[in-house]
Amino acid sequence: MGRDVIVACDFSSAEAVFSFLDKFTERKPFVKIGMELFYAEGPQIVKEIKKRGHKIFLDLKLHDIPNTVKKSMAVLSNLDVDMTNLHAGGTCRMMEGALEGLTRPDGTRPLLIAVTQLTSTDQQSMEEDLLIKEPIDKVVMHYAANAKKAGLDGVVCSPLEAQKVHDTCGEKFLTVTPGVRFADGDIGDQKRVMTPAQAKEIGSDYIVVGRPITAADDPVAAYNRCVAEFVD
Repeated sequence: MGRDVIVACDFSSAEAVFSFLDKFTERKPFVKIGMELFYAEGPQIVKEIKKRGHKIFLDLKLHDIPNTVKKSMAVLSNLDVDMTNLHAGGTCRMMEGALEGLTRPDGTRPLLIAVTQLTSTDQQSMEEDLLIKEPIDKVVMHYAANAKKAGLDGVVCSPLEAQKVHDTCGEKFLTVTPGVRFADGDIGDQKRVMTPAQAKEIGSDYIVVGRPITAADDPVAAYNRCVAEFVD
């Protein structure tokens, strides 16, 4: 499975997302549909974007009791997305239930990945807000190991942790890394960031890029720049 750039389509309406996607007349980017767009437009937006030929990462970060997550994943599996996720902090039992619910009767399923720690979280906020006193890289590796133990395909993590995740869980265990910015760009509210070229060098399998592409003067050129730096 090769590397790819996932574009975070963090828009609040179908009109806005289609206006953005209409700019891509050649290569159809792998897109992330997050909470904002999904809650605004519902499951139909997933179906419509899929019809346009895009791969979809449905980023809803489920986190609830195991049975609720299992049943919710069974519903999401019918949307024909390519990847979806949950919070690793929901325990191994919850992740195992999610995997069971996501798997269709014929044995197929989307990729399932777990969020370790959000890229907006740093050591200080983890200690002060979450009362987790362990070093953040140790926490991320522990969550990643739990995800692998539960049978998941990979984790969402900072690109700074991608190689450590591969060292801990194996090269085939996927790393999906937000917090990617161009060297000459604004890091926004992300605290742990890296450029596409650096993410490639350190072993990320997928990078998730939002505003550096969606807010660019020329989104297609920005996307192509990401692909050139990370994939080609």
